[in-house]
Amino acid sequence: MRLATMAWLGAGLLALSGAAQADDAAAARGAKVVEQWCRMCHLRAHDKPDKTMAPRYEDIVRRPGRDEAYFTRFLAEDHFPMTIYRLFDDEKRDVVAYLMSLKTR
Repeated sequence: MRLATMAWLGAGLLALSGAAQADDAAAARGAKVVEQWCRMCHLRAHDKPDKTMAPRYEDIVRRPGRDEAYFTRFLAEDHFPMTIYRLFDDEKRDVVAYLMSLKTR
């Protein structure tokens, strides 16, 4: 009985590890999307403040209510000037994963 329990726990830990690696990979892909398409308007983490630029992502994710559901909804809608950019659904999911990864840093 004990061996079965340990095997079950081990399988669960492996599944969690695999999910974490998948989240890390999605966040890395999302960082590339952000760098490619969003950099023109948003400040990077180490940029000096600039009122003509959109805020840093690290600041955006710390605002109250900014959770995964919020960003998923936000990226499903157009917002200026992003109306000229169209991200694929998988890119949107990756960007959300990237933003959520910033919350844990």
